Amino acid sequence: MGVLILIMWNDTDTPLAYLITFRTRGTWLHGDQRGSIDRFHNRYRSPYIPANSTWHRYNQKALKIPPLILEAGQRNSIATAIRETCEIRKWTLLAHNVRTNHVHTVVTANRDSELVLIALKANATKQLRADNLWLHDISPWARKGSEKKLWTERSIARAIDYVLYGQGDDLPDFD
Repeated sequence: MGVLILIMWNDTDTPLAYLITFRTRGTWLHGDQRGSIDRFHNRYRSPYIPANSTWHRYNQKALKIPPLILEAGQRNSIATAIRETCEIRKWTLLAHNVRTNHVHTVVTANRDSELVLIALKANATKQLRADNLWLHDISPWARKGSEKKLWTERSIARAIDYVLYGQGDDLPDFD
């Protein structure tokens, strides 16, 4: 007796959803002990650039403002902006999690992943400024971000699980 296994596969060149991640300014610099990536070392599953304390110190000294660690009010403001951005643009927000130094979202969108990333960061910044929670002229975000394309329902489910349950303990809603 055979077993039938049904695998859902997206046979178009358009992903079903995106896992979008972006970090706050200054919280993961090149040379960091966790390693890092740059435009020359940014291939899927490639190793990070090794730690380099001299490079890390140089990058710390080059910061214009201290690294941004998000407090509860800022996290709530960003979450509001993400929900509103998706609602206005008719994107489906499947999951989001705003942490102290980064943001994860799983979104279905009729746009390229880079445009989704740009819109989420821009509107989160706009909301922080409207709420008087970011008073600097520069962006609160590190350059770029991660845009993983999700091609199957299984990959979407795994991304949602990662965003909602793979980030550690829940953060308090108060400062």
